[in-house]
Formats: sequence, C-alpha cells, structure tokens
Amino acid sequence: MVKPLLAAGVALALASAAHAADAPDTSTWAQFSAFHYAGTMKTTAAPGEYLNPIVAGFHPDPSFCRVNDDYYLVNSAFNYFPSIPIFHSKDLVHWTQIGNVLDRPAQFPMRGGQMSQGTYAPTIRFHDGTFYMVNTLVGSALGNFYVTAKDPKGPWSDPIKLDNVGGIDPSLFFDDDGKCYVCSCDDPPESLYNGHRAIKVQELDVSQGKTVGEKTIIINGGTDISKHPVWCEGPHIYKIKGSYYAMCAQNGTSTTHTEVIFKSETLRGPYVPWDQNPILTQMDLPAGRPDAITCAGHADLLETQNGQWYSVFLACQPYDNADRYFNTGRETFMLPVAWTADNWPVILPHKTAVPLSVKLPNLPQDKPGPVATTGNIDYTDNFDGDALDFRWVQIRAPQSQWFAASKATKSLYLQPREVTLSARGNPSCLLTRQQNNDFSATVTLTAQPAAANCTAGLTAFMEDNHYYAINVKIDGGHLTQVSLEQPAPAAGRGGRGGFGRRGRGGGPGGPATAPASAPAPASAPAQPADTLPPNTTSIELKIEGAGPVTRAYYKVGNGQFTQIGKDLDSSFLSTETAGGFQGVMLGMFAHQ
Repeated sequence: MVKPLLAAGVALALASAAHAADAPDTSTWAQFSAFHYAGTMKTTAAPGEYLNPIVAGFHPDPSFCRVNDDYYLVNSAFNYFPSIPIFHSKDLVHWTQIGNVLDRPAQFPMRGGQMSQGTYAPTIRFHDGTFYMVNTLVGSALGNFYVTAKDPKGPWSDPIKLDNVGGIDPSLFFDDDGKCYVCSCDDPPESLYNGHRAIKVQELDVSQGKTVGEKTIIINGGTDISKHPVWCEGPHIYKIKGSYYAMCAQNGTSTTHTEVIFKSETLRGPYVPWDQNPILTQMDLPAGRPDAITCAGHADLLETQNGQWYSVFLACQPYDNADRYFNTGRETFMLPVAWTADNWPVILPHKTAVPLSVKLPNLPQDKPGPVATTGNIDYTDNFDGDALDFRWVQIRAPQSQWFAASKATKSLYLQPREVTLSARGNPSCLLTRQQNNDFSATVTLTAQPAAANCTAGLTAFMEDNHYYAINVKIDGGHLTQVSLEQPAPAAGRGGRGGFGRRGRGGGPGGPATAPASAPAPASAPAQPADTLPPNTTSIELKIEGAGPVTRAYYKVGNGQFTQIGKDLDSSFLSTETAGGFQGVMLGMFAHQ
C-alpha cells in the first residue's frame, strides 16, 4: 500500500499514520515513474530580453494584477480540474505556478460536459487586503461567480454566485471610492445579428455578495454597431489619469481576433471607441509569414511600480504554412503598452507582428522558477513529493480517489476503472500541458504482480474524440501487448470547426460546427498490436511531436525505441480539427 497524494490541493481522503490501513490497496493499479517532458523553441532571448509566450502551452484568457511588487496571473482551464492555474512573479517574466484557484470539487460543480466548457475567462483583482477571482462556469448552474482569498496560494472561498449577472466573462472594477462594479458580455437589448453582444455594468456589494442598483449597457455591439462587430467580450474597466477605459476583445477568437478600447469621463458612460482601434491584432498580416503568431486578443492591463504599463493577452503559434493548425492551444503573451499624446493605450501598432523576444521590464530580476514556463522547457517528475505538482490536472472533476503515490518507489499509481478516455467522464488520467510545437514526453510503466486484465499507457489528449493513446495490455502481472489508439470523431461531440462558439459564430456552449469547405479530418492507419516479449514487466513509452508530425514509441529493456505504426498527423489534435478552446495535454491513464 502507498500513501495517497493530495493532488495540488484536491480534497481527497488522506490516510494518517495512525490509520495506514485506510490507504488504498494499489497492488492491482498501474505503476508509472519518471515522467519526462522536453520541448524546444527556435527563438532564444538575447541579454536584456524576455521570450514570448511568457507562459507557453494551453494558458488562455490571461488576467493579472499587482500587489506592491508582486504579480499574479490566472488563466482559463475549461473542463480540467483543478481549475484556473495561478502564477506568481516579481518581474513579469519568470513565472511560478503557486496553485490552482478552484482546487476542491465543491468549487467546481460540473458533471460531464465538453472539454471546452467549464471555467471561462477569469479576472483576478486585489482590493483592501483581499484577492478576488471572478469567472463563468459554462455548462453548470453556477454560471457567473467569484471567489476570494487572503493568500493567493489559497485556500480560496467557495463560489459566490452572481445571480443577476448574465452572459460570460465577468470582470471586477474597484473605483476610487471603494465601490465595486461587475461588468460582463451579456445579451443585447435586441439581437440585431449573429454574434451581437452588449457589455453591461452593475454595482456589486462584495460584503453581501450581491449586485445592487440598475444595470447599465456601456457598449452595444462593439466599436461600430453599424458594421455588425461580433463577440465583443472579455471586458475590463480601468480608471487611468481621471478617465474610465473599457477594453474588450472583439471579432471572435480565431485569426480575426482583436482587442479594442473605449473611453469615458464617467463610469457608466457614454464610452467612445478610439478611432484607431484595434489596439492589438494580427489579422492585418499575411498568412504563411515566418514564425507567425495568430489570434492575438483577450488582453488585460496593469502599471508596474516603476510606472511602466504592460498587457498580457492570448495568442497562438501555428506550425503550418497556412497558419491553420496549432496544438499548444492559446498561450499567454506579454508586451509593453505605449500611450498616445491624447491618452489612448496601444499594445501593438497596426500591421506589426507580435515579437517573440522583447526588452525586459524595468523591474528587479526575479529568480527562475523550478521549471521554465517558456523557451526550452525540460523537466522530470519523479512523483516523490508530498503532493502532486500543480501542473497535473484531471479530465473533469473527480468523484472518487483513484490515484496515489509512493516516495519509496518514486511512482504514481492509477486505478484501472471502467471510464475510458472517450467516455466523457472522469477517467483515471493525469495530464500536463504540451508547451512546445517540438517536444517529447516519456514515462515508464510497470506491471505490478497482481495487475490483470487492464490497459494503461501514455496519451496526447485534445478532447474525447481527438487523442492519440499508447495502449499497453496488462495481464497476470505482465505487459503483453502495445498498440496505438485513435478514436473516430463522433457526430455532435466536439466536431470540427476551428474555434466553435466564437470563431465560427456558433452559440454559447454549443458544439463546434464545420465550415462547408473544411476537408475531412486526417485519419491514422489502423495500428496492429505488437506482442511484447514473454514476462515483460516494464516498458518505456514515448510520444513526440515535430510540428505537423506526431510519433509514438515504446522500449523494452535496454533496447532501442520502436515506433508504433507510421507517422501520425498532428493536425488531428489541433483546434482547427477538434474544435473547442483548449490545447493538447500529455499524460498517463489506466482503464479496465
């Protein structure tokens, strides 16, 4: 028996030393050890520069805040749990994950649902000694809510539901008088076209957790309603030099994504759009350019203690010449903000490519974290701590304890249950983000003597119908066969269509739909199972990606890696093919 781990704060039943008999019997569970991730980036930072993205891999919808000389950053996590990773930095460049905001199942009342449902567009703010994180839980009756904490590492409170706040992407603003206001992307007074949205603001009494007074529409449609702008969302309100600014994403989350700015002399408007909008986009650049960055938008602003302004925003790194396919999801980028003579902020001038290397902020340099969040990323997890690293997440929220770890054996144990990767449940699977277009992930799987009639392995997982999995059969305490699994996409369950809800005009929370001209998804050839040598008890598994190509391997003993079947098409795991908003995740699984 081994001691179960408290996974990044997940409230699982831990056995105390006095009740060791309560620890799970893992003798029939799959045993994993030495998970190793290695990813490379072509660009390197020169002295005095930092690299974009600042947090690589699936870290979308960034929001940050400053508390004295400390900075905190949060991201959407959709239907992965624990949810909403939170990072800390002293210099805006070196980031260390310090937890997950929603780390108790009670904070995440989701059952089932698509992977691109769940937590959308968090905003983090600090006021009068308290941290606030406000969010939308799409696919749940909870809807819009916020949580609070005195320490950003947690614990964070149970969700406080915002009953009278509609739509998605809520954000909090504290005015100079201490009053709090919540704004969100909501239904317009009258829908004039598909994608027509309205930004509404209302006072929020944080002491009671309730909205008060009337709700005001401050933006109807977007920058120019006569031109039918779509999906004006992700709103943030700021007060800067006596003026109020409302900043929003616009035009959906695909390649036409933009960030736009409005200004007013009063909180409730009227807000006037800048005549030089957008203040950030990549849609005015040609496709196929070298080292293209696409889909830039959904930004947040702050001022450093030294008077500099910075913005974090999401963007994507495609690996094909047409800028269609990317597997690392929407990542967190950062740029300095310039102010015009008439006090408008500009994140990036028009027709300017997002730079991959940027001059360092004028801040005392922070020490690098234990694992880099950008550039060349290389780490090994030996599962020998008191808790799983915060990077590990589950597919949907758990309802039972199915994993454990042992310092003595430096191993992670997963219980083979009936829930498979394609079952739209909570399988025995722990995942971490793919953070580079060129990467490898390896892990060692060992069959325990009592393990029988189960399957375990390594997966590159995008969603229930789009993943590659190396399946290893375990029987009688031995590993008997290894094969590759690629599911056939099921109609109405994820589907194609790029960015779904906001990229192609689909409805909120609905499945992505295919554009009429989209080619059929790539299909890997059937992969026959390889029979392993008799009495095999341990195997090393590897999945590697080189842009458009993914390969799967295994190695027994001291031999060489053997490729399983032929090269695989990475685009099968891309957002363009699978739909949704998340990125590819890598990790271990087990099932009956």
